Amino acid sequence: MGKRSSTLRVLLLGGTTEASALARLLAADGRFEPTLSLAGVTRAPRPQPIPWRIGGFGGVEGLRRYLAEAGIEALVDATHPFAAQMTRHAIAAAGTLKLLRVERPAWTPCPADHWLPVPDMQAAAQALGPAPRRVLLTIGQKELAPFRETPGHHYIIRSVDPPEPALVPPGAEIITATGPFSLQEERALLARHAIQVIVTKNSGGSATAAKLAAARERGIPVVVMQRPSAPAVERVADAAAAMEWLGAVWERGQGGAAPLEPRLG
Repeated sequence: MGKRSSTLRVLLLGGTTEASALARLLAADGRFEPTLSLAGVTRAPRPQPIPWRIGGFGGVEGLRRYLAEAGIEALVDATHPFAAQMTRHAIAAAGTLKLLRVERPAWTPCPADHWLPVPDMQAAAQALGPAPRRVLLTIGQKELAPFRETPGHHYIIRSVDPPEPALVPPGAEIITATGPFSLQEERALLARHAIQVIVTKNSGGSATAAKLAAARERGIPVVVMQRPSAPAVERVADAAAAMEWLGAVWERGQGGAAPLEPRLG
């Protein structure tokens, strides 16, 4: 048998810092023919160094059809840790394709932190209690609805794009900003708005972690939505490890014997 094509067609499901880093690595490596797929949550995504598309696939069947029609040979899911449905769709659609999940480690509290873990945003809204508080919401636009049901607090909402007005709690302030945020910036934000509690998701990573350190310094409690249960799929923590995995897939396709060590989580 002869060798197959010298390049490996890769579909990268993105929208995260890790996906952007991996896209840059793939752009510089001639072994791969990558395509980046973005869900379209951000209204004006930054230009990417590899071919890219925006929008959904139409569920599992749509993704399966795309993979077949595009001749994809390896699928890398580097979506947000809370994009559980997309990860499930990727697993269901992959079939016999090589599939890798890139997922940054979750944050873990320090002894001085005052964290309140909750399973969802409904529980987070209830955890704020009845006494009026100044609350910083850094949770994304789709999770705001429960806080409309607890309007007694003053909300400061930080998001990449302005949320839809129908989702915003009455009287809330909107801050549009894109990370990474420095510790100095987060200190200033908490002081300027007299923040008394933060609500966030356990997204992990360094881009928005400084708010946790700033909260620790000021003794501010943080309501933290825990990650959904992770399906069993091969996974790595960053772009560099994903490139190693893709390199091994490419090598095996060329008749090499590079091992693929499963790391199920």
